Amino acid sequence: MSALFNLKSLLLVILLLVCTSAYVHALMPAILDRNKDGVLGVFWKCARIGERLSPYMSLCCIFMAVNMFIGN
Repeated sequence: MSALFNLKSLLLVILLLVCTSAYVHALMPAILDRNKDGVLGVFWKCARIGERLSPYMSLCCIFMAVNMFIGN
């Protein structure tokens, strides 16, 4: 089943996208800062979400990890 049709998998993909974008922006901010518009602007926006909501994002990561561990 595709991640688009499974809510749990879709949330996991979005969470990983936000966390990865924030990590890349912390390492190399120039790459994401010059691409604020267009299709690549999605990664810049995800990086902003990951930076500003980092305590909540870490709680979501822990929740998803526990949920994946218990669910399987």
